Amino acid sequence: MRNESAFIPQNLGAVHKGSVKFSAPSNIALVKYWGKLDNQIPANPSISFTLNNCKTITQVDYEVKENKDSFSFDLFFEGQPKESFRPKIEAFFKRVEAYGPFLKELHLTINTENTFPHSSGIASSASGMAALAMCIVEIEKELNPNQEESYYLEKASFLARLGSGSACRSIKESIVCWGENKTVEGSSNLFGVPVTSPIHEVFTNYQDTILLVDKGEKVVSSTVGHGLMNGHPFAQQRFAQAHDNIAKLAEIFAAGDLDGFIALVESEALTLHAMMMTSNPYFILMKPNTLEIINKIWKFRQETKTPICFTLDAGANVHVLYPIKYADVCISFIEKELAGFCQNKQYIADCVGDGAKKL
Repeated sequence: MRNESAFIPQNLGAVHKGSVKFSAPSNIALVKYWGKLDNQIPANPSISFTLNNCKTITQVDYEVKENKDSFSFDLFFEGQPKESFRPKIEAFFKRVEAYGPFLKELHLTINTENTFPHSSGIASSASGMAALAMCIVEIEKELNPNQEESYYLEKASFLARLGSGSACRSIKESIVCWGENKTVEGSSNLFGVPVTSPIHEVFTNYQDTILLVDKGEKVVSSTVGHGLMNGHPFAQQRFAQAHDNIAKLAEIFAAGDLDGFIALVESEALTLHAMMMTSNPYFILMKPNTLEIINKIWKFRQETKTPICFTLDAGANVHVLYPIKYADVCISFIEKELAGFCQNKQYIADCVGDGAKKL
């Protein structure tokens, strides 16, 4: 298994002018990561579905510059300069400097856009940093084309993690684990790895309809929320629970156990928000309509026996999960019963995807 030093490039060729462009998807964690150690190391392992439609598209145009003492870049979000993004990108470049020393030799023009609302609990930082990381390793690939593809994919995940922890789960494959654990072979704190244990076909094309309860920015950022796990009274129990749930989820995936999947995924979502509500200071990211939707889902599932469930990220929006076999009945239910709880009745139909793509 590669360590940090393996990602320090050797024998790079000369840098020239060029352009690279990638899309990278968001992901939705089934077993949640909440709390991190120094250098973007997770306090507990997580497993996610990679999404397909909610993605960031990033183009990086680069050219050699004379002053190589500092990073130089222009940043555009959806066609407009975005100065508020600069500090995060600057911090990211500083973190990855040892692994991309050629970055200081270049002036970068970064054009990025999302297919979904930014900072609304759909992990825009995950898709954004994953897309940027893919662009960086693509530039490196042009300087050193002899490395194998697996190296570049692992490195992209490694770099993405240094920008936003969950971004490391948005590089490749449909079901990805991040964080060392005894269940997933090859699991690492440094990058995401595909879950290669048996996966029942029912989970290979799972649907995720994202209900946009609140498209505004979150009142507490994920970075602040993670930090509040330090000294949290229930932190150690939560971290142990995550390890246990990853082991349980492996069995659920192999068996195609929908009842077990529903129970585990909903419990994980509520546990995540319970950690927020019991931290110091405490906070609530769910909205009244989030709870209305959850209760509607529970009632519908009980009455119809449809295997539909929810999960939440660190925000108010609700991810409604169900097998593709039940898509018609679930979409009908969402349109009739749940869309009214969304801002302007908006929701995004998504499904399990397979990661970043070169454009």
